[in-house]
Amino acid sequence: MKKWVPDTSVLINGKLTNLVETGQVEGEIIVPVTVIDELQAQASRGRDIGFQGLEELKRVRVLGESGKKIKLAYTGRRPTMEEIMMAKKGRLDALIRDVAKENAATLITADYVQALVAEAEGVPVLYIQQARSTAPIKLEDFFDETTSSVHLKADVIPMAKKGKPGEVKLVRIRDRPITEEEIEALIKEILDRVRHEKNAFIEMGSAGAMVVQFDKYRIAIARRPFSDGLELTAVRPITKLVISDYKLSEKLMERLNRRAEGVIICGPPGSGKSTFAASMAEFYLSLDKIVKTIENPRDLQVPPEITQYGPLDGSLEKTADILLLVRPDYTVYDEIRKTRDFELFADMRMAGIGMIGVVHAADAIDSIQRFIGRIEMGMITSVIDTIIFLKNGQVQKVYELEMLVRVPTGMTEADLARPLIEVRDFETGKCEYEIYTYGEENVVLPVSDTSKEQPVRKLARERIMQEIRKFDPNAEAEVVSDNKVIVRVDNEMIPHIIGKEGKTVMELEKKLGISIDIEPLAKSLGRLVSHTISESGAYINIGFDTRMSGKAVSVYIDDEFLFSATVGSKDVIKVSKDSDTGSSLMRAVVNRKKIKCYA
Repeated sequence: MKKWVPDTSVLINGKLTNLVETGQVEGEIIVPVTVIDELQAQASRGRDIGFQGLEELKRVRVLGESGKKIKLAYTGRRPTMEEIMMAKKGRLDALIRDVAKENAATLITADYVQALVAEAEGVPVLYIQQARSTAPIKLEDFFDETTSSVHLKADVIPMAKKGKPGEVKLVRIRDRPITEEEIEALIKEILDRVRHEKNAFIEMGSAGAMVVQFDKYRIAIARRPFSDGLELTAVRPITKLVISDYKLSEKLMERLNRRAEGVIICGPPGSGKSTFAASMAEFYLSLDKIVKTIENPRDLQVPPEITQYGPLDGSLEKTADILLLVRPDYTVYDEIRKTRDFELFADMRMAGIGMIGVVHAADAIDSIQRFIGRIEMGMITSVIDTIIFLKNGQVQKVYELEMLVRVPTGMTEADLARPLIEVRDFETGKCEYEIYTYGEENVVLPVSDTSKEQPVRKLARERIMQEIRKFDPNAEAEVVSDNKVIVRVDNEMIPHIIGKEGKTVMELEKKLGISIDIEPLAKSLGRLVSHTISESGAYINIGFDTRMSGKAVSVYIDDEFLFSATVGSKDVIKVSKDSDTGSSLMRAVVNRKKIKCYA
C-alpha cells in the first residue's frame, strides 16, 4: 500500500480531497500530529485557514468511509515550544518531512519551498501547483458600475451602497437573506486566490477579523468572537480622477506645484479623500517627482510607478525608516488615525520629505485639532502648511497656516502678546481661526468679523459717549471687548477726565459698568519736557521744573501712551505703585525703557 504525507499547505487549499476523488492518491494517508496542532492553533486564534484545513481533513475522512481506497492514520510527535517559536523559519515543515522519511512516504505539498527542500533531502514529492484563475471572483456578482461597497452578514438581506459621493444610497441587492454557507464559500474562494494572485494579499489577520486586499477590492471579514456573526464587507473605488477634474483655482494649483509640502486632505467618511490623494500622487508623479505611499491597507488606485508600502513586520515605524533611505520627494500617508501615525507624519515632514496625509474630520479645523496634543504646537506650521477639506467628492475649503507673535483677537493689553497660529482661508486670505496657548490649555478660537460693529457694542458706545462728551465734545470711543472701552480725548482734557488720583474715571467706570482706558485724541505729542523719576514709599514720583506746576503732561513709555495728569503744586506727579499705571512704570524703569513726557 502506497503511503502519503500531506503538509499544512495542501490541506488549507483544499486540494487533497480532489486528489482522492480522482484516484491520484490511494493507499495510506499519514497525517503528522504537527499538522493537526498547527491547524488547531490557527483555528483557535479565529483564523480562517485553520478552519479550512480541519474541514478538509474531515472531508478526506468521509471519503475513506464512503468507499474510496484510502486509509487515514495519524503519527509523529507534538512540536516543542522552541519548535513552535521557530515555525516561521521552517522548523515545523522539517518535522513533517521527517514523518515522510520515517514512513517511506510521498510528501504532498502546495508549498514550493517545501517541495524543493524535500527533493534536496531525497524525499519523494507530489507538488500541487495552484492553477491561476483569470475568472472574476464570485463576490463581483454583488457589484455593478455604481456600487461602492457591499455589506454581507449571515441570515441578513445583502445590502450595497450605490451612487457617486454625496449621493450614496443604501439599497437591497436581493430579497432573500444570505446564508453563512454562502459567505464561507466566498471567503474560501478569496483566500484560495490570494495565495497566487499578483495583486492580492492579506493585510491583517487576527482572532475573528481579517482584512484582504484583492485587486481593487478591500475586503473585511469578521466572525465570532469579534462580531456576533459572520460578516463580509467589500469596498472599492467607483471613480478614478485626475487633479484637473477637481477644477482647482490657479492660485491653489500654483501652491501645490511650488510651496505645499505638508498637505492634509480631510473630510468625513465617503467624501472622496483617498480618490483625491491618489490624484495628487499622480500629479506629483507627472512633475517628475519620486512618489511613495504608506497605507494600511493598501487600496489607493495609483500607477505602478508609485510604490505602495504597508507595515514592515507589522510596524509602520519600520516602514518610515525604509522610506527615509529611499528618499522620495513626496509620500502619501493614508490614513492618519492613531497617535503614532501623527508622530510619524511629523517626523517624516521634519526630515524634509513632502507629505500628503489623509485624515478623517467632520470639518477642516478639526483635522488641525487632531494634531494638537500629539505634536508640539510650535511644530504644527512646520508640519502642515495646507489643509484641503473635501465633501461630496469636491474641494469645499482650503486653509493655509502661519505662525505669528501678536496679541490674540479680542485681547487689548500689549503684554498679552504670544505665539499664535493663524488659520486663513487660502483664497481670500481672511483669518478664520487662531490657535494659541492660554494658561496651560491650547485654544482654537474662531475669529469673528470685526468689520461691522455689533449692535450691542454700538449701543454701549453711544451711552459711553453721552458721558465723555460732557468733558470733551470731540471725544471718540472704541469698544474693544464686552468689558473694556478706549476713550480718546483732547490732550488737555485728559487730566480732567482722570481726576485727582483717578477718582473721576473710576466713578465713570462704576456708573457705566465697563473699564475705561484714556488716550490722547491728537497724534501730536506736544513739547518734550525734562523730568526725573524717583520713588517714595508706595509712590513713584515724576519730578518737573517749577514752571510746569499746574500744567497737563502726557507720559509715554517709548512711543506708547501711558497716561496724562496735571503737575501738582510741588512740581511732582505721584503714581501709586499698586495701580496698573504704576506697575507699567515700574516695569519700564526695570527694563530700562525710555520714559518720555510731553506738555
